[in-house]
Amino acid sequence: MNKEKLLFPSEEWVAKYWELLNANAAYKDAASDWEGDFVFQVNPDGDIVKEPMKLYIDLWHGDCREARMAKDDDKAEYTYSGTYANWKKLFAGEIDPIKGLMSRKFSLGKGDNMGKIMRYTKAAAELVSTAASVPTKFLDE
Repeated sequence: MNKEKLLFPSEEWVAKYWELLNANAAYKDAASDWEGDFVFQVNPDGDIVKEPMKLYIDLWHGDCREARMAKDDDKAEYTYSGTYANWKKLFAGEIDPIKGLMSRKFSLGKGDNMGKIMRYTKAAAELVSTAASVPTKFLDE
């Protein structure tokens, strides 16, 4: 694997994430009956991030069918959002994706089905461990 660090978020970072997620057997198993897509949103913090930055991923039965930077009009079943600082902590393993929701470090979009998410905690953990495996350069580095 090329160890060149990829800027998070960027099309290059998302493409590598897509590749690694589809190679992750533990994710395939944990999400074998998951159906749904996500927008992962980095919220503005006024310092590093001035406007929302969004990634779109389409997940279906353990496969990632599409991953890219989201367009303004993209809609998804779920929106998972947090500050840039919290995304960095998530990738570093300092925040668990589900506990991050419970502690309000991250949020789901209005109307998102938390019950469905809670049935897939292992899949959520694999989504994060895959993200952490992407050689990443952050905006403030």
